Amino acid sequence: MAITHTDQKYITALLNNDSLLLHELYNKYAGKITQMVLKNNGNVTDAADIFQEALLAIYQKAKNNNFQLTCPIEAYLYLICKNRWINELNKRGNRKVTFIEDGGYSFGEDVFNAATTTQNHQDRQKLLLDMFAQLGVGCKELLELSWSGIAMDEVANKLNNSYAYVRKKKSECVAKLIALVKSSPKFATLQW
Repeated sequence: MAITHTDQKYITALLNNDSLLLHELYNKYAGKITQMVLKNNGNVTDAADIFQEALLAIYQKAKNNNFQLTCPIEAYLYLICKNRWINELNKRGNRKVTFIEDGGYSFGEDVFNAATTTQNHQDRQKLLLDMFAQLGVGCKELLELSWSGIAMDEVANKLNNSYAYVRKKKSECVAKLIALVKSSPKFATLQW
């Protein structure tokens, strides 16, 4: 289990609209994001938009998924902003995208890897939840009960079925979920 980073305070600040910590967050990191965007065919307005979009994305993840930050917020913010800016440049289509890294960042490869790992984990979790929602009611109920920590014999009792049937059905539901995940176009883009 990954350990929550001390910068989780910024995630909490976003959720609680803590103006003091949010001001600190802007003061520490908005300038670096602006420099990155300016070095890569953007302007100050673009940078402000990208920074806001990144904070909103983090807020949505935290609000909907009980998000726990396991790396410095600086690396995570940079990764989100960089990806969003590259996507924006690609959408504009009239510029060749050659991304120039910002030398102003002082985090090492380990921190960048942690940020990437955190993002990949969140993306995999979202895909899994999206595919889980496509399962039938029976499969969803069975899997939710079995994953909640309840013993399988209790799950069988709650569902008024035999233990053997519930185990077999669970195996079929998990196989169906895996097939849905693997058939998604998003599956190929994620690191597993």
